[in-house]
Amino acid sequence: MARSRPSARDALIKLRAEREELANREAVLREEAATDLGKVLLECDAETLDPAQLRQLLRASMTLGINAAIACLSAG
Repeated sequence: MARSRPSARDALIKLRAEREELANREAVLREEAATDLGKVLLECDAETLDPAQLRQLLRASMTLGINAAIACLSAG
């Protein structure tokens, strides 16, 4: 017996469900990543930094590039 081709509507419904599942998975992974990063910050005593200073440091590092920022900080 030949299988009928799924309709575009069925495909859209399936795609929306997959998208929702991926969004939920992304939210869980973001929480896990935040927890991991928080642990790293605590290990290096970054909790002593003012939140604005930490944000500024991270933004500057991302602008410069992680490898370049590490090289600059290591050279000093």
